[in-house]
Amino acid sequence: MAKQPAYAIVADIGGTNARFSRVALDTLQLDKVAVYACAEFATLADALTHYQQQHSLTELKHVAIAIACPVTGDQVSMTNFYWQFSISAMRSQLGLAALEVINDFTAVAMCLPALTTEQKVQVGSGNVLPGKPMAVLGAGTGLGVAHLLPVNEQFIPLPGEGGHTDWAAQNEQEWFIQQMLAKEYGHVSPERLLSGPGLEAIYKALALYHQQVVPPLSAAEIARLALANESELASATVQQFFASLGSIAGDLALTLSTFGGVYIAGGIVPKLLPLLAQSEFRARFEAKGRFSAFNRQIATYVVTAEQPGLVGAAVYLKQSLASN
Repeated sequence: MAKQPAYAIVADIGGTNARFSRVALDTLQLDKVAVYACAEFATLADALTHYQQQHSLTELKHVAIAIACPVTGDQVSMTNFYWQFSISAMRSQLGLAALEVINDFTAVAMCLPALTTEQKVQVGSGNVLPGKPMAVLGAGTGLGVAHLLPVNEQFIPLPGEGGHTDWAAQNEQEWFIQQMLAKEYGHVSPERLLSGPGLEAIYKALALYHQQVVPPLSAAEIARLALANESELASATVQQFFASLGSIAGDLALTLSTFGGVYIAGGIVPKLLPLLAQSEFRARFEAKGRFSAFNRQIATYVVTAEQPGLVGAAVYLKQSLASN
């Protein structure tokens, strides 16, 4: 087994911004965090090299990158940006000893075991059983979904596309939303509601449902109005969002018996956290008919860590180096 380095570089690459940090692999402490606009660089290798030079980190040769696209082989092509590269060629070009590249939501899943009590907020009842499967879902630009399996003191991430399954309406209001979205998109997935564009779609649908004429609003504006309690329609939109989030979170809990907990990540929910406790989130999470008592035992948390992707990339790299 090769000696594990004291420090490494981790990155979290989205369609707009690239985040880099140094990480101490023993404590997973991040420092020298930098955020760049992807558009400033022709390639990811250029951005990484710039970061290393700017922060005098050219001696660090172990890197882990979480990136917003599927990672199924050596060739990586970003979904919402033009960067594409070969992992092996980039490792060789930069003279790296190790280069791990994983999907961004795989990294979020990998961060779960490293979360401190200050980096997560429990919602409702339930307890975490050590060594049991975990689930994570995150609403942002889209809806990310993944599971994490503890196996022999390591963790195996199970990325998936659970945000694109079928969304199930459960009452008259939701049937109205479902019909409106079906007319527009055909297939109605959870992501159509549980995302930034989803908040905007719910707002539009509820205005029609209540026969109100309102201008379209951005997700950020809907959230602001709901948090300030300045708009009944915005508040109702957030309440519907949380109810649907609870339902899909409960489905994930059932799918893999996630007694290690279900974790809500992404950019939207932490910002709306003050409104979560009074919502139907936990009630809908538990409302699974004959298996309501089953889900009642499972804990649900909101991840409030600032950089879960960076921490998860570090956990993945640390585990990979330890197993080599």
